[in-house]
Amino acid sequence: MTKMRTVDAAIAILEKEGATEAFGLPGAAINPFYSAMRAHGGIRHTLARHVEGASHMADGYSRAADGNIGICIGTSGPAGTDMITGLYAAWADSIPMLCITGQAPVAKLHKEDFQAVDIESIAKPVTKMAMTILEPGQVPGAFQKAFQLMRSGRPGPVLLDLPIDVQMAEIEFDIDTYEPLPAEKPKASRKQLEKALDMLTAGERPLIVAGGGIINAGASAQLVELAELLNVPVIPTLMGWGAIPDDHGLMAGMVGLQTSHRYGNENFLRSDFVIGIGNRWANRHTGGLDTYTAGRKFVHIDIEPTQIGRVFSPDFGIASDAGAALDGLLEIARERRAAGTLPDYKAWVAECAERKATLHRKTHFDNVPIKPQRVYEEMNKAFGKDTTYVSTIGLSQIAGAQMLHVFGARKWINAGQAGPLGWTAPAALGVVRGKPGETVVALSGDYDFQFMIEELAVGAQFNLPYIHVVVNNSYLGLIRQSQRGFNMDYHVSLGFDNINSPETEGYGVDHIKVVEGLGCKAIRVTSPEDMPAAFDKAKALMGEFQVPVVVEVILEKVTNISMGLEINAVNEFEDLAASAADAPTAILALQD
Repeated sequence: MTKMRTVDAAIAILEKEGATEAFGLPGAAINPFYSAMRAHGGIRHTLARHVEGASHMADGYSRAADGNIGICIGTSGPAGTDMITGLYAAWADSIPMLCITGQAPVAKLHKEDFQAVDIESIAKPVTKMAMTILEPGQVPGAFQKAFQLMRSGRPGPVLLDLPIDVQMAEIEFDIDTYEPLPAEKPKASRKQLEKALDMLTAGERPLIVAGGGIINAGASAQLVELAELLNVPVIPTLMGWGAIPDDHGLMAGMVGLQTSHRYGNENFLRSDFVIGIGNRWANRHTGGLDTYTAGRKFVHIDIEPTQIGRVFSPDFGIASDAGAALDGLLEIARERRAAGTLPDYKAWVAECAERKATLHRKTHFDNVPIKPQRVYEEMNKAFGKDTTYVSTIGLSQIAGAQMLHVFGARKWINAGQAGPLGWTAPAALGVVRGKPGETVVALSGDYDFQFMIEELAVGAQFNLPYIHVVVNNSYLGLIRQSQRGFNMDYHVSLGFDNINSPETEGYGVDHIKVVEGLGCKAIRVTSPEDMPAAFDKAKALMGEFQVPVVVEVILEKVTNISMGLEINAVNEFEDLAASAADAPTAILALQD
């Protein structure tokens, strides 16, 4: 056996577990861990400007590819509390992420020592495990358990808190005999899946609702194969968007109160059977449950047993990993197709496709200031099928989900349930780390963008290039729209006359100067016809300088984006598409 510091053992474990991408900030109470990273050399570390930013970078990295686990590192006290929003975002969306904090010496934990806080208790509600490791000999086992938990069942984050004296202590440890613990994932039985398929094929108008659990399981190819085998349309959730490409003939649109397609809601409302796989029936997807569930039967498959029945009771529930369930369903479906016992759903598929080709929102507006719908039309033209979009919250994200197109798993990366403002920029940097050489495009409103704008300097320092589209209406647009119900427009305007930048014309913050001051490139667009050239220039600047490039589009200040309280009563505030020219980048062109 080899004697070593606990932190040296921890770093060796990280490498053996395949977690070698870290984001964080050093500090006195975590310096021993940093010394181990430096001595080892196998962990790449990106220095953030804010610990919350580091946590979102680690989150974005975890979401970027199958099997990734990003690491966030910080010192004691406020570093840990700064991580809580990042932990919440990862926990809410079932994302594995490892947070590591320094801590005061064990003997000082009850003495109100400088920057000593009970981070274990604070973090427990938003983690699968939070532990202050008080005994040096527990360090290897704690890390081993952390990785098992992050990968088992419904994935999620873990926080490990390391007192500085525990970090410095020496233990006997042999990395050559260390083995990761097996991940525990429930698997549906054949009998369960036969019943689920019996129920599906008893329906005349069935749908598959594809949730983020399918993407977490790396099972998008199985989903598409099953849909094709059964010839059944698919409704992806926001977290499952991309599990089936938007241009696939069986992609029937997204459903919901906000991030939905008109044809998606209409297709769902005409269904009589729904099988949800790896989804959680989020309220912004379902709206009112009476409307959502009326006239249709439900099967729910989820990796977390307590998720089944949490929102409403399905007609049949199965606790299973999404990938295992899809593999089993495929096996049974192949047998039934060979036996000629699968129903023919051609008419239902054609009906869904007809709605997909006709129920469009208008995107082609020539207004100045620019209407937001036009921005997404131009983004569809400018960025190809290989693009990965990163976004989080607000009217920008809602409109983007209504009008952008996504063509594969992990190509729409969104903090869905938590939706923390400021998540987008640091998460995009983490995604760039996880997808080197690929096209990453972030989407923010001006308020989301301003929350953690300092993290752009990280992209400049470490050459992490991506394009950040900022749609600037100098408003908290989503909150302004929700305030309509209270007959007010109160403390939601961000506009002011900038004495240093009169060219912003009352829109306030000069994002161009700020972005350039942080070492990145920026372009401002004020007319719709200038957007194609701006996106081309952004691509060229990104390629030349290898830094983030911001494209700020100046929008009209007030636009109400389609949304409602029920999926059968979404308010359409703008004109709908009446011709192909009104929605030129629709997946299926409207027939004039």
